[in-house]
Amino acid sequence: MGHVKALHRGAKSFTLEVEANLVVQDVKVGDSIATNGVCLTVTSLGDHGFSADVMPETVERTALGRLKPGSPVNLERALSLQSRLGGHIVSGHIDGTGRIAARRQDDTALWLTVECDSKLLRYIIEKGSITVEGVSLTVARVDERSFSVSLIPHTQLVTTLHRLRIGDLVNLENDIIAKYVEKLLGKTPDETLMAKLRDNGFL
Repeated sequence: MGHVKALHRGAKSFTLEVEANLVVQDVKVGDSIATNGVCLTVTSLGDHGFSADVMPETVERTALGRLKPGSPVNLERALSLQSRLGGHIVSGHIDGTGRIAARRQDDTALWLTVECDSKLLRYIIEKGSITVEGVSLTVARVDERSFSVSLIPHTQLVTTLHRLRIGDLVNLENDIIAKYVEKLLGKTPDETLMAKLRDNGFL
């Protein structure tokens, strides 16, 4: 995690300054750092942080616009080909946003329920993957308007997700494989084939 040091706002865009230590240790200008799940390009670099430009398109499609000085943020460097892939494939290209509809503690687990648009929910399946604020998570439950995730203590400790409250806006990134499958099959794929793909865990 890091913290927002400053935001320099323009008419529709802004420059974001982030205080961080671990994430900047082997980063250079031009590299990408996912900030609350949004892939941002490092434009300047210091010993204890970095700056990035946030364009109008990003402001419109993500929840970064709600940040303010002092806000905590989840940070992740780009995947190295020498690294183990511990979660699912995350590009940092946000598909849309959702809102926290409910939260409850269940022993050591924290349950979060997120409401989102049907165009995002169509790619979300139980025991599939979803990225919330840049954190790769397993989907625990899905209904007609929302999905739920159950956070282990470690995730609560090392990310900002434990701070989320009902009504908070969050960045969402769907599983990229499902989107490519749909694209290759066309806009109105055969429902029998789609059912087979779902039954075999591809969607």
